[in-house]
Amino acid sequence: MDIISLLGSGFGLAFASGLNLYATVLIVGLGIRFGFFAPTGAFEALAVLAHPIVIGTAAVITLAEFIADKIPWFDSIWDSVHTVIRPLGAALIGAAAIGALEPEWEIAAFLVCAMVGLASHSTAAGTRLAANTSPEPFTNWALSLTKDGLVIAVTWLAVKHPVITFFFVIAFLVVFVLLIRTIWGWMRKLFGRGNTEVVRMAP
Repeated sequence: MDIISLLGSGFGLAFASGLNLYATVLIVGLGIRFGFFAPTGAFEALAVLAHPIVIGTAAVITLAEFIADKIPWFDSIWDSVHTVIRPLGAALIGAAAIGALEPEWEIAAFLVCAMVGLASHSTAAGTRLAANTSPEPFTNWALSLTKDGLVIAVTWLAVKHPVITFFFVIAFLVVFVLLIRTIWGWMRKLFGRGNTEVVRMAP
């Protein structure tokens, strides 16, 4: 596999893990177990995910997350708890998918995959938190089901079409950075205006 394909697989699995770590482990494990994904080459390190104990544990927690993710506000609590767990898992799975490299490059791959996982997690968690302000639950359910479908799609793409996945994740990161800059600009204007008004009101 060329470098773009390796990075596409790693970044794609990291992205999916940032959305739902347990479902990503379950999908990859079942895919390897039933022969949909071949654990050869760079994917050899992921063969352990096909072990029955790993699949069973991932299945139970995936079911728990599926239910928790459909309950308004509780889903945001669940996301908060996983703010460290998902990026860390994303780093481990993504770096494992990229494969054995020189030590310095393995560390770099680990860090980048953690960043990708954190970015996808933050985007999903922030969107769900905003949706929780709506009194009706349907928007929340729709977002949750969309996220579930995205995890399946991106995991499949990461394994079967890593080059496409690479450019998808890069495009996502660019949009994510631009969005963060925009939000930061709004916050600076908001709090800057508030500070100016306080100074003007002071005797």
